[in-house]
Amino acid sequence: MINFKADVFKIGSWTLLVLPESASKHLSSRGMVLVEGTINGHRFKKPLEPDGRGSHWLAIDQAMQKAAGISAGDTAELKVEQSKDWPEPTLPKDVAEALAKAPDVQELWADITPAARWDWLRWIASTGKSETRAKHIKVAFSKLRNGTRRPCCFNRALSTVPEVSKGGALLEPVNN
Repeated sequence: MINFKADVFKIGSWTLLVLPESASKHLSSRGMVLVEGTINGHRFKKPLEPDGRGSHWLAIDQAMQKAAGISAGDTAELKVEQSKDWPEPTLPKDVAEALAKAPDVQELWADITPAARWDWLRWIASTGKSETRAKHIKVAFSKLRNGTRRPCCFNRALSTVPEVSKGGALLEPVNN
């Protein structure tokens, strides 16, 4: 079990926290990892995103904030351990629509692991431009058709959420 405290902050509309490097170093990867544990005593199971600087960050949605009694500006106490039992990712609308139009890719998609599906979705979403995102979907489908089970050639240790990162690194926090 990894125990630590971290400050909760906002970047845009997102509320999150960054793991101290001393906690993050106990994880198996600088890329996305799945953890389960508690935040202020509230149980959760979520992926940690890489921050692009050697650590990880955790998105804290409104339900999690309410259950844990935290908001931006607070310090949270976490106890986590890495999990290998990846849940099925939620498909973004554009990916779901593209899969609906490609039954052959649906079959390939179903044949890869949930962790691989999370990786593909991370890679698809790693751009803020809708045209590039559409291209990523086409390339992903082409690669799946050619037998590639996971995206390659992108640095998994970079932050890939355009709303909270730039150039692969998490933006600076803003406390509200």
